[in-house]
Amino acid sequence: MFGTTHSDVRLLGRVVTRGPLWRVAGLAVHCTNGAIFGLVFERTGLRGPKAGVVVAEIENVALWPAVALVDRSLLRDRRVFAQEAAMHALFGAVLGTLVRG
Repeated sequence: MFGTTHSDVRLLGRVVTRGPLWRVAGLAVHCTNGAIFGLVFERTGLRGPKAGVVVAEIENVALWPAVALVDRSLLRDRRVFAQEAAMHALFGAVLGTLVRG
């Protein structure tokens, strides 16, 4: 959809290992990050899809510069940023829908 082959699972997995298990490692790290994010979201009392999208996008923008530590070219790639923004918005909307007060 965004014309990029970027994958958070690949990025995170290759930070953890260069071996053949990068997919497993990347998926584990990515799922753990999402679970921790969801727990913090719920524990802070936030509720609803709108709040989920807002905090997911804040997290995305706040952590975006950190990609330069792994791959500097990603930092300037607008398609990758747009993909990340869309995926974080979707995650936030689903999370906020599931966490209702």
